[in-house]
Amino acid sequence: MYKKTITYEDYNGNKRTEDFYFALSKAEITEMQLGVEGGFAAMIDKIIKAQDTPALIKIFKELLLKSYGVKSDDGRRFIKSDKLVEEFTQTPAYSEIYMALATDEKQASAFIKNIMPADLAAKAAELEKNGGVTGLPSNTN
Repeated sequence: MYKKTITYEDYNGNKRTEDFYFALSKAEITEMQLGVEGGFAAMIDKIIKAQDTPALIKIFKELLLKSYGVKSDDGRRFIKSDKLVEEFTQTPAYSEIYMALATDEKQASAFIKNIMPADLAAKAAELEKNGGVTGLPSNTN
């Protein structure tokens, strides 16, 4: 889980600092990986190699919105819903984090690594050292 503290000015001119949470479960990552011909990781790799910035920005937005949620007080649940995502995108905080991801490669890379479960992030880092993209199952249909 990735906690991002964002300071922004709300629409009443008030300065606010809030924590926002982002995470993808193993099930969500696997669904994304298996839901794209050749695999999600291969698709991202292809987009990066082709330097297709519009497609890459679209993927970052998808990851940002898919990973956003609210942690329950007892820590048992990470609550996600279309309503929560809609409310988040209506805040200046969304714009702040979106612009950071769209314009800063280091922040974008850190975001992706931090929204993955720790064991998958470690596996992905190891595969990246060896020339692979991620530790996700491949879609070889």
